[in-house]
Amino acid sequence: MGNAEHGDKRDLRALRFSKFNVATMDRLPPLTALRAFDAAARHMSFAKAAAELNVTPGALSFQIKSLEEHLGQPLFRRLNRAVELTAAGRALAPGAAAGFETLNAAWRAARRTANSRALTVTAGPAFTAKWLAPRLFAFAQAHPDIELRFVASLRIMDFERDEVDLAIRFGQSHDDGLFSRPILREIVLPVMAPELAGEIRTPEDLARAPLIEQTDILFLDPPIDWPAWFRAAGLTPPVPSGPRFSQADHALDAAAAGAGVALARLSLAFGQLREGRLVAPFDMALETDAQFRLTCPQGNEVRPAVRDFMDWIGSEAEGVEAMAADKRLVHAADVPR
Repeated sequence: MGNAEHGDKRDLRALRFSKFNVATMDRLPPLTALRAFDAAARHMSFAKAAAELNVTPGALSFQIKSLEEHLGQPLFRRLNRAVELTAAGRALAPGAAAGFETLNAAWRAARRTANSRALTVTAGPAFTAKWLAPRLFAFAQAHPDIELRFVASLRIMDFERDEVDLAIRFGQSHDDGLFSRPILREIVLPVMAPELAGEIRTPEDLARAPLIEQTDILFLDPPIDWPAWFRAAGLTPPVPSGPRFSQADHALDAAAAGAGVALARLSLAFGQLREGRLVAPFDMALETDAQFRLTCPQGNEVRPAVRDFMDWIGSEAEGVEAMAADKRLVHAADVPR
């Protein structure tokens, strides 16, 4: 009888220990230890990881050691002047990296909601310089409560990682998984300084003029370049004899200075045409499927600041469409190659 009672007590203690052990193993380790491991696994160097986290190598090594004790097995194999992940380390590293990226993204999103009237917009440098910048004062007057920030870049930015609320993108592609609203279709037409227009009255005159080339839209298919415009006009394309630019805004400034004739994107030339610094004397223009569009993560379009900016830019785009209505449009797909 006594032996049976003694055995029951041992079984009860073993069960309690087992439950305690399982609970301890399932409990997540401290976040600082996981952060130290993530940095060391990415750099494969305790010294570089310590520098990233702004701690001493000894402090970082202590955090990783505590993590290994919590797990019950090593995560790194220490070698001469190097480390490598063990099987357990290789199993943990991807999840730790993804977890911190998710946490960082969530923190950035939460921080943006704390300042819901701040708006960060990204667009290409040419569109920012020629279309957005001249209009920003009007937007600021209409919406003084919105703190507007711009990032001019050709890089397709990540909304979460780069902390961007709204993107203005150009091209013929689609934005899968994102909210997208077209704002401007792309139309190209010859533009020049008013003084030069007195000498260039016909497409034949244009063929003998200095033709400024720009390479920023050569990726479009079908092409909208000088050869396409001249073929649409029923002429044999001449060999371009003017300067060549990689950015549309530079080509427009050269044309306004009298350096030649640019085949301009109406969306970007609109301001200089309206001011009279450039003229577009020919009635024919090329139209393409490419367009500028506003994009943002699904759901962000209902944020008041985002909605106000989208409505404003849509109304501003109406002026460009009105100018395009005065031209005879030929779609680039209908031009023989």
